[in-house]
Amino acid sequence: MPGNLVDGFGRTIDYVRISVTDRCDFRCIYCMAENMTFLPRQRVLTLEEIERSARLFVANGVKKIRLTGGEPLVRQGIVGLCRNISGIDGLRELVMTTNGSQLDRYAKPLVDAGVRRLNISLDSLREDRFRAMTRVGDLHQVIRGIEAARDAGFESVKLNSVIINGSNDDEILDLASFAVDNGLDITFIEEMPLGQVGRSRERALFTSEQVRELLEQRYRLLPSTENSGGPARYTRLQEHPATRIGFISPHSNNFCSTCNRVRLTVEGKLLLCLGNEHDLDLKALLRRYPLDDQPLIAAVRKALRYKPERHEFSADGEVQILRFMNASGG
Repeated sequence: MPGNLVDGFGRTIDYVRISVTDRCDFRCIYCMAENMTFLPRQRVLTLEEIERSARLFVANGVKKIRLTGGEPLVRQGIVGLCRNISGIDGLRELVMTTNGSQLDRYAKPLVDAGVRRLNISLDSLREDRFRAMTRVGDLHQVIRGIEAARDAGFESVKLNSVIINGSNDDEILDLASFAVDNGLDITFIEEMPLGQVGRSRERALFTSEQVRELLEQRYRLLPSTENSGGPARYTRLQEHPATRIGFISPHSNNFCSTCNRVRLTVEGKLLLCLGNEHDLDLKALLRRYPLDDQPLIAAVRKALRYKPERHEFSADGEVQILRFMNASGG
């Protein structure tokens, strides 16, 4: 029986985020540049290669897989891929992160295909600001998608809000109220310095502690030890126990000591750390050894020895990682 995947610091890797596409129908200001050049098809993992990778990881102890993008729901064949991955023996849960634009069409098929939980990006509730932050997005379309997801039967639906100082920090209470009113969880995320996105990130950091201070003006936050298997730290609202508030704090309170994750990009690069350039070209191995998984898992185990202890993000506005978030697996 294969053993678990363990890095050089003794951390067990049981969570893999897989990007199924670098393409997206939005152009969010913290994720990509306005005029993006996307990968040609021959450089992208096929659906069969993504499924094979998922099976390889699960066979070696991975319990949770998150499908990301880009926007995963623009990848042709995504529902069938979800069905195949969710059926892998030993996988505890298949989850997805989406911008919500396609959920009016896809929410119920995703539930039927075995996706258990859904994260939906929502950074503003103001139509003009939403369009400015996504550059092209339609807020009403996303709200319809959130409603469809809420009604489709997922075990949980959570909103993700990236808070940028001077852009949407004045909507924190409105976003929390929207989550409460709709019986949803919400996580507030500090922006990460990935890729040249066409604007300065200097002074853009709005910390999780600042978010918490604003929330405490309206809610009583109760400490919680709940863990979704990812980097978020959660609190409960005393007045609204059905809603969890999460914080992802790569700058102010990093989560590296308990990191249990790696990312597989749509180009087939296994990223050992979101804030580090080290990777393993898994696609090359998938194509070199189409019938033999042993060289692949041996290479993964060797690469994990070099997974860094922590990332080194700073808040000075400097871009420290050149790849864009849409190319990193969300």
